[in-house]
Amino acid sequence: MKKARLGLLTLAVATVLGLGSAFAEGEQKRIDLHGAGATFPAPLYQKWATAHGAPNVSVTYDAVGSGEGVKRFIGRSVDFAGSDEFLSETDAARVKGGAVILPATSGMIVLAYNIPGISGGLRLPRDVYAGIFSGAIQRWDDPRIKLANPELQLPPRDIALVARFDSSGTNAAFTRHLSTIDPSWTQQGLGVGKLVEWPKRAMLAVGNQGVASRIKMSDGSIGYVEYGFAKRLGLPMAALENKSGDFVSPSGDAAQLALSARDVEPGNLDQSVVDPSAAGAYPIVTYSWLMLYRSYSDPGKGKALQDFVLWGLTEGQNYAPDLGYVPLSADVVNLGRQALGIVQTQ
Repeated sequence: MKKARLGLLTLAVATVLGLGSAFAEGEQKRIDLHGAGATFPAPLYQKWATAHGAPNVSVTYDAVGSGEGVKRFIGRSVDFAGSDEFLSETDAARVKGGAVILPATSGMIVLAYNIPGISGGLRLPRDVYAGIFSGAIQRWDDPRIKLANPELQLPPRDIALVARFDSSGTNAAFTRHLSTIDPSWTQQGLGVGKLVEWPKRAMLAVGNQGVASRIKMSDGSIGYVEYGFAKRLGLPMAALENKSGDFVSPSGDAAQLALSARDVEPGNLDQSVVDPSAAGAYPIVTYSWLMLYRSYSDPGKGKALQDFVLWGLTEGQNYAPDLGYVPLSADVVNLGRQALGIVQTQ
């Protein structure tokens, strides 16, 4: 009897130890993926993080701006990063082990405004909105604005310019567009890139959310911001003159037109949509990029990240329209798949 009891006790202890080992193993299988970077795609990435549903995988994304995201990526303090500008050759060379860059989403940069008494209908010609952000046009009753908007009662007041303070891919995309449509932009020494020295009178804010919020609270203001942020705050957005001479309001269809005719190569996607020529195309569109390492020392983490990004490129695109983004076309998704295949997970 004693031997039987001893056997049962031994079995019980072994079972408990086995369960403890299984629990420990289960805890070890929990994977935390941490990313940081562009504020432009942040609401979409955060939606992906909650919707992808992979067991034991947690994804967080800090919206700190493209410049800071690239910095953290180079320093390997994150598992992935987001940027609204393709990683430069200089920065790519600083990534130990190499980087993989792939398109993740696309969207519109809009000019949102807050003019008392005007809730919509503002039209801005190409030279006018370039002039506003260069500082050449400083009042809402400027004859050039009034000429394009004869039906609006534009107030005799100064334009309050709102711009980004932080290092931002949105800055880069917007200023690249301005320098393309207005040769005087660069002739005046105005910057193109993630960090820009705006006119001294500009009010500066951090992130797309910061710009949108500043516009919301500032009478007479105008600023550039990703479409979804302006939409969520109910800000009116200007119809902009495109390369074909059409005044186009931001919409999904207008953005799709802008993205429809371009060179499908990873490094050329941004350049090909800097000033789209299609009739009815919205003029300021941009891709947003994910940056991954070529290899991960933790195979489980590398595989989990690869699965998460693949889900974002496919099923995750379905969440884009409701959040103000433009889903990637099939050929661009294929580019992302090809790039993802380079990532080594073992």
